[in-house]
Order: sequence, then C-alpha cells, then structure tokens
Amino acid sequence: MTSISAPTSGVSSAESEISDNARGVRGVRMPSPLLSDQAYDAIRDKIVSLQIPPGAPIEEEQLAAELGVGRTPVREALKRLAYRKLVVIYPRSGSYAADLDLADLEAICDIRERLEGLAAERAATEARYEERQELQSLLDDINACTDHEKLLELDVATHRAIHRMAHNPYLSDTLTQSLDLSLRMWNLAKERLPDLDHHVHGQTEVLTAILDRNATRARKLAEAHVREFEDGIRTMF
Repeated sequence: MTSISAPTSGVSSAESEISDNARGVRGVRMPSPLLSDQAYDAIRDKIVSLQIPPGAPIEEEQLAAELGVGRTPVREALKRLAYRKLVVIYPRSGSYAADLDLADLEAICDIRERLEGLAAERAATEARYEERQELQSLLDDINACTDHEKLLELDVATHRAIHRMAHNPYLSDTLTQSLDLSLRMWNLAKERLPDLDHHVHGQTEVLTAILDRNATRARKLAEAHVREFEDGIRTMF
C-alpha cells in the first residue's frame, strides 16, 4: 500500500514578487495582468475544448462582451495564444483558431513522451508532503470514478499536477503548451477512441510509482502513457 510520510522539517517554497510600480511605460496604461490572464485562460479553454472549432474565426468584440473585459485584454491574450500555436493571426483578416494537423501529432508526442517522463521522474523525488497528499487524492478519485467526462477531467488534472510537482518552471511551461495541443486532438477523437477509460486509468500506475518514490518506473510509465495516447489518436485518422 502506498504511504505518504510526513516531512521531518519545513520547507518553504520560493515566492515570486511583482513590483506594483511595473504597471506601465511612460504613462501608457497597460491592460490589467489579471484581466489579460483571465481572457487567456477562457479563450484557451474554448479552443482546447473545441468550443471554438479548428479554423474558426475569433470575434474579439464578442469574446470581450462574453468575458466582461475590454478588447485590449482579449488582444493581448490572442497574441499569447498565437505564440502557443493555438491561434493564427492574419494582419488584415483577424484571428482564427489554429487548424488541427495530424502531421503535428508525431512532433508533439515526441516532445511529450520525453518530457512527461522527466516530469514524472522528478515528481517522484521532488514532490513535497502536501503535494503527495494531492496526488494520493487524485489516485483515489480516479479509482472511484465511474463518470466518463469526470474521468477525462481527472486525467488532465493529473498531468498538470505532475508538471507542477516536477518543480522546474521551464519544463512545466513547455509541457503545458504541448498538453494543450494534444488535448485538442484528444477532444476531436475522444468519442471514437476505444478503451478511453482504460487509457485514463493507466495514470494510476504513474501516480503509484511517484508516490512510491520509484523515479525510474514513474518515468517509463509516463512515457508509455503518451505513446498509448498517440497510437490511439492515429487509429482515428
């Protein structure tokens, strides 16, 4: 049975501070970082979940009204999403959700396979006591879950938790981008994927290896999980 040991000494995490003075340049009022972040998260979720379909135009004014923000935070969010390859911006035509191309799948999964393995390996050795409790909770929830959609949400939550618990912001940032790109393909094919629940339950082995502090096994299982995802998507196209 997997156990979680209490820490023998307190470890304080480093907190980044942002100066309140860094709000503008030469009197130019910059968009609120909070509003821009909110717009980014909301639009990203719409694109990843295919609420905004691949290739569809993105109406800035409509989104701004829907999100209750001005157009400037929406534009800033779209620029960030374009950098993340979720949006394509044409100077005289506007912004569009990026198309889905199966040719990108191999490149994305090639990155994810290696980095998901690295993240799981690091989480096995770097996760703190309270984080290990969170992983145990995710493991329990997956094992108890019988709802299809909730199971998918738990799968994504598990990936994001492992990324965070690797305690490497550069690794986490790269994995966030590649996971978002993968999730678009997942959402396009999920209704036709065989043994989808079985695939998600594969995360329990990854979580168990991390909780057992078995870094090598955690890495190998995480890599296999990504390969299985790629193979499943390929059968749909």
